[in-house]
Amino acid sequence: MKFEFSPNNQIVKICIMGILERDKGNFEEASSYFFKAWQETTNDFEKFLAAFFVAHSQNDVLEKLKWLELSLQHALNIDDESVKSAYPTMYHDIAQCYETLEKIEYAEKYYELSKAHKGSPTDKGPFYHGTKADLQIGDLLTAGGKSNYKSELIMNHIYFTAILNGAGLAAALAKGEGSERVYIVEPTGEYENDPNVTDKKFPGNLTRSYRSKAPLLIVGEVTEWVKQTTGEIKEWQKKIKDNNGEIINH
Repeated sequence: MKFEFSPNNQIVKICIMGILERDKGNFEEASSYFFKAWQETTNDFEKFLAAFFVAHSQNDVLEKLKWLELSLQHALNIDDESVKSAYPTMYHDIAQCYETLEKIEYAEKYYELSKAHKGSPTDKGPFYHGTKADLQIGDLLTAGGKSNYKSELIMNHIYFTAILNGAGLAAALAKGEGSERVYIVEPTGEYENDPNVTDKKFPGNLTRSYRSKAPLLIVGEVTEWVKQTTGEIKEWQKKIKDNNGEIINH
């Protein structure tokens, strides 16, 4: 199954509503949203995601474990890099449940599985970088630019994604007066999951967002992707302006 994370997916939308209620401390309302999401799922990805959030709305450890194992079962059915990035978190959460239940042998097994799935991403791309800069094939994109989200912050990494439409959104939100450009890029060194999105609201790195201290080589350009409407762009800009969270830059 090929999957591209999208905030327009109905199950993702419902889960986001649940997350918003949870963050406000409205746990019963949040749980209702997560169960609603589960009831409306139509495929393994949606079931993986909804079951994960249902699990984390449970007070009873046995119920939490049941839903986590169900979420993992559906995740393992999906051959997708973004979902694989959630394995360490899911295995760790299951291990914690077994530890609470004093089933130490099972806890150790799942802690080991969590550890085994951590490390550098295995995503092979293709990778994209969205910007308003006019660049050429063969140019190098390097770290050291100003953040699109906090202009006073100089970034220690260069960011990219394996989701074309995500790069298109980044281009739309990028600083500058030029046209939106999405370049096909190749990392020239090691890269890692972007910690600013990984395991934040959603498990793992569903947006396939990465960063590197090494330059990115531009090898091509894409001219067609699903573009956001003017209203959607304004909504994203408002979210960025209202976001007071820290940007991980080390």
